[in-house]
Amino acid sequence: MGENEDFTLVLQDSKAAYVLSNVAEVIERILTFVPTKSLLRIASVCRLWRNCARRVLRTQQQLDWVSACGPSNPKNHALCNMLTEEVEKVFLLPKTVLALVDCEAFNGQAYCYRQNKQAKMRRHSLDPFEEVNRFFPKGCDIMGVVAPGIVMTPSGSFSSVPKEYQEGEAGFAIMFPSIEGVNIKPFHFCEKSMSPTALKEAGLVDNPELRVVLLFVYEPCQNGAARFLVQILEPLAKSNALIAGGLVDSYFSPPRHCCLQGQYGVAGLALSGPKVQGASVLLDQEITSPKAAEATIGRLKAAKIPEKNTIGFMFACLGRGENFYKDQANVEADAFHKVFPNTPLFGLFGNGEIGCDRIVKEDYTLCDTDTESLQHEYSTVMTLVHVG
Repeated sequence: MGENEDFTLVLQDSKAAYVLSNVAEVIERILTFVPTKSLLRIASVCRLWRNCARRVLRTQQQLDWVSACGPSNPKNHALCNMLTEEVEKVFLLPKTVLALVDCEAFNGQAYCYRQNKQAKMRRHSLDPFEEVNRFFPKGCDIMGVVAPGIVMTPSGSFSSVPKEYQEGEAGFAIMFPSIEGVNIKPFHFCEKSMSPTALKEAGLVDNPELRVVLLFVYEPCQNGAARFLVQILEPLAKSNALIAGGLVDSYFSPPRHCCLQGQYGVAGLALSGPKVQGASVLLDQEITSPKAAEATIGRLKAAKIPEKNTIGFMFACLGRGENFYKDQANVEADAFHKVFPNTPLFGLFGNGEIGCDRIVKEDYTLCDTDTESLQHEYSTVMTLVHVG
């Protein structure tokens, strides 16, 4: 009896070994359940597995994200701690990453009031770019921004309720895979590197496929920053692209070699291609109640943007949030979730907002994109962006 059982096990093992060594359809089906980082390791087993892994990777075109809020340990930001665990579990190969973190916890100077000097040095021994870059594959483009406040959806589900963090430690990293029909290109300009040629190389001018520009102005209070922003916005306002963003504290990725620390500049992402769609609405100073916020955000439905692979961006003024709505917390994020319950929302609280009402519907476009109408105070720009 024992010998028969042993023979049966050997026979079963030999059949399984044959299937896993020869039947590509079965191998590919199994590999669809394997997180991408493990999939890349599996690809080195043999040629058949490598080819199967490549085909599976090409099908992984669903964006994903990791988000976290404090408190964290003295060495790392809460987002970095979460990335350590969660990047191992994602089912995509990141091609572009947009990371936003709060300035209170991520900037070294802002941390001194609650940590001693030794703890502060331990935490910031690693360069911020290197700290985030180590989680992602070589060749991945990372845009890292530091803002006064963060808006984010918890990791794990597209239907989770987004939260506004005007204070405290928080951050997120949105991971975009390589998607057919979508080209996402990071850009950075300072006074030294800004030129018509640089704008063209970044795909911001003379690009008929440009659909969305996410724009972040850092060190906006420095002399000359306002004039510099106008130089960027003037050519963009003439395009048909959706423009949205905010005035932030700083940015940490990619590393800047053309300007010194403390100097102003602009960084962002240019999204081009036939499979990119975008729409935005402006919640101005007259929107002062949850009901009015929900009604304004509801106008985004007219754009009829597909739900899959769509994310929301909220660029709000520091003067809004809980104090603006008479001690009611999370008003605008909740309003967005009511209108789009299965679309994750991300964004920031900053020192100014960039954007406008822009909704494309069938054969017409509602849009007001002259340079002056793109810049706001005490407002929120709510945006939908669809990729593929």
